[in-house]
Amino acid sequence: MIEPGALLKQLNGPADLKRLGKEDLHKVCDELRQYIIDVVSVHGGHFGASLGVVELTVALHYIYNAPYDQLVWDVGHQAYGHKILTGRRDEFPTNRKYGGLSGFPKRSESPYDAFGVGHSSTSISAALGMALAAKHKGEHDRKSVAVIGDGAMTAGMAFEAMNHAGVADCDLLVILNDNNMSIDPNVGSLREYLTDITTSHTYNKIKDDIWKTLGKLPVGGNFSREMASKLEHSIKGFVTKSSNLFESMKLRYFGPIDGHNISKLVDTLADLRDIPGPKLLHIITTKGKGYALAEKDQTKWHAPGLFDKVTGEIYKKTFETPQPPKYQDVFGKTIIELAKNNEKIFGITPAMPSGSSLKLMMEEMPDRAIDVGICEQHAVTLSAGMATMGLKVFCNIYSSFMQRAYDQVVHDVAIQKLPVIFCLDRAGLVGDDGPTHHGVYDIAYMRCIPNMIISSPMNESELRNLMYTAQLDSTNLPFVIRYPRGEGVMPEWKTEMTPVVIGKGRRLKEGKDIAILSFGHPGNFAATAIRNLRTEGIHPAHYDMRFVKPIDEELLHEVFSTYSKIITVEDGTVMGGCGSAVLEFMAQHHYHAEVTILGIPDRIVEHGSQKELHRECHYDAQAIAETAIAMMKDAVNVIQ
Repeated sequence: MIEPGALLKQLNGPADLKRLGKEDLHKVCDELRQYIIDVVSVHGGHFGASLGVVELTVALHYIYNAPYDQLVWDVGHQAYGHKILTGRRDEFPTNRKYGGLSGFPKRSESPYDAFGVGHSSTSISAALGMALAAKHKGEHDRKSVAVIGDGAMTAGMAFEAMNHAGVADCDLLVILNDNNMSIDPNVGSLREYLTDITTSHTYNKIKDDIWKTLGKLPVGGNFSREMASKLEHSIKGFVTKSSNLFESMKLRYFGPIDGHNISKLVDTLADLRDIPGPKLLHIITTKGKGYALAEKDQTKWHAPGLFDKVTGEIYKKTFETPQPPKYQDVFGKTIIELAKNNEKIFGITPAMPSGSSLKLMMEEMPDRAIDVGICEQHAVTLSAGMATMGLKVFCNIYSSFMQRAYDQVVHDVAIQKLPVIFCLDRAGLVGDDGPTHHGVYDIAYMRCIPNMIISSPMNESELRNLMYTAQLDSTNLPFVIRYPRGEGVMPEWKTEMTPVVIGKGRRLKEGKDIAILSFGHPGNFAATAIRNLRTEGIHPAHYDMRFVKPIDEELLHEVFSTYSKIITVEDGTVMGGCGSAVLEFMAQHHYHAEVTILGIPDRIVEHGSQKELHRECHYDAQAIAETAIAMMKDAVNVIQ
């Protein structure tokens, strides 16, 4: 059992923290940081982000009165310290485990989690909404704080929220946790701007002096509040000349300050708590603070898995036989292979170059691969613009993040029939990251859009063939290729690429009792189930649909003309997915058959390992076999 430090062990909630003297907070920070290192090294999880905000976390809970005051943590993997300090210390080792704590703030888990935050850049909008509600309800002592960092300020939604906050006339504090990192290093002009404002000593000294002076000016007598306001505006305008982005959006700007100086943070937050209106505190932190290796290689230590906290050795599984690569790595290597032979190919990703493996192309062909920051909408429309000029753009976005760019897919790509290639990484159940990251809706939300081609490979060879097909000049419609996190099946994956006929599936195995129609990677579960069923005397046929739009009607005519019992298997929602498409075909052509759809049920699926969740959702090999046996048993009972 991992024990917290002696002082941390006494803290069962923020009330206990507030009883400590300010001089004790340094020790709390040390013990909190060490406890995160101890637990994550043994149990896994995100790592660097929470280490970077230890002092901020302690200061916020020392000064603010959560949960009455609303603390919203953007990019929720920053919030491990927050969870530990709000009554979940002893449960923290269950973080991201099946049935345990969520890896992100979650409203149903604790009243201290004011807002669910798995995706980035939502905090300012949510906290502003809370501040407006508090104002409406007359709760003038209630504070709303948004902590935004790890690259989240690069997203357009953050700027939309600040644009509103500046004129909303409510009490909101935005804390910009500036560590120059997302999972990978931040990109774009905002990064350069923050660097400039951080290093501009002249500007910051004059600005700080002005705020201090204004704070001491008497109000009353011959010096009215209106005169103070005018003086403040005049001096501020003279000094900044509109150079401060946040001030120009009417957010009072404070900082930058050292985000690891707990005394300075406590004093600053105490002062800001009493200043009304919208304001922004800019703090400078180091991702991975307190663990030297994580500070040095912040991308590697974002979520390293299990490791030896003393030596820094990251444990990797060892296997007796060669293991297949992840789908992500096959994508990353294949796009380079294709791009060398097709100068029209570009790669685009919104802040996921390492996770998607597009980083490989960025390193080898830096002028052909672009990280646009946490900007899914921009990534899609940028790809569309490039496609109008004849380029073949592989726009690689995690399935759950593609939800954020849905209008752009419809308005900017599909309506205009632009052949953008959408590689939807992390499709299906992603595992420990849970419901905010599960890629289970894309089949349904893409299938209803006209002009779309939607495919999913059963293995790495099929992924390569689909990528090859998508970049051909003859492919002139938007092309979706969805594939899961990890889970490769072919150790010898680098096969010669061949074109695939769009809209054509394939019969993998003939049968006589029942037909199993799979879409994507779950076809491997079906293949395992079929091998097991044949030992039971049941002989299913197996069809790999390969495309759900356009769907292979010739194949479906063969299936419904031959089999009266059919199972469909997919790693997307049963509502609106591949199984639904099969039922629609059956109804349209007046076939009669017993069809069972296996996939993601109509509920939120929580976190756990992928195998645990496949079993829970009843579409793993065992579940497919059990379903087939039950259907055949029903058939025997009917005959009897």
